[in-house]
Amino acid sequence: MNRSRFARIAPALVVLAALVGIWELVTRLAAVPEWLLPSPTVIVVEFAESLPQLAPHTARTLLEASVGYGAALVLAFVVAALIDQSGLARRALSPLLVTSQTIPIFALAPLLAIWFGFGITPKILIVALACFFPIAVSLAGGLRNADPDMQALVRSMGGSRRQVFSKVKLPSAIPALLSGMKIAASYSVIAAVIGEWVGASQGLGLYMLRASSSFQTARVFAVIAVIAVLSVAVFLAVDVVGRWIAPWIYVRTEEAQT
Repeated sequence: MNRSRFARIAPALVVLAALVGIWELVTRLAAVPEWLLPSPTVIVVEFAESLPQLAPHTARTLLEASVGYGAALVLAFVVAALIDQSGLARRALSPLLVTSQTIPIFALAPLLAIWFGFGITPKILIVALACFFPIAVSLAGGLRNADPDMQALVRSMGGSRRQVFSKVKLPSAIPALLSGMKIAASYSVIAAVIGEWVGASQGLGLYMLRASSSFQTARVFAVIAVIAVLSVAVFLAVDVVGRWIAPWIYVRTEEAQT
């Protein structure tokens, strides 16, 4: 991490450290029971003791989030391309795309568990449904806003519709696509946990429910911390992929900030 990037995140780290310090101080001075609100040090100790049990549950949730995210990315690309290339597909799919967001995941999760059981499949579907919309909408908007002059130039040089899409529209839509992918990345782990709450044999959601039902509050906080770290890790992974695919976007952004 270079100095400029550290300088940007330093204020957030200071605020986080201050909040954790206040939390620790209040729980100790007020003698708050651990089952009600454990202190950060108690949570850290609980995390260390539960790590052997947490590891397989974490791996399962991460697998569900990754596979579901990949499925959402592929489906969103296909739908966005259809909407961009076909007026009929645009009129048929756009209303359904918006309507899909009016159905809460909590309502679908029990149905998917009934239809597909308590294995990994319904969790992957829940993640895919949660991540599909932001990616599809962002990509479709990016394709629609491609430079019309560049499209006309390629057509005037004998370029086909496919070449206009691949040479002009898709490259110009990469920033919008990356934005949608980052938003979806922050949803992926949470969606997997929601699916595990409904019914699962393994995963952080199941582990959290078991800890909550036995009033192991420190363990619940430890799981929440793991979920937060996983969500940030997935987000950063998408950011790394974006820097590899389109490094010029990040160069322009960093130059503008400096």
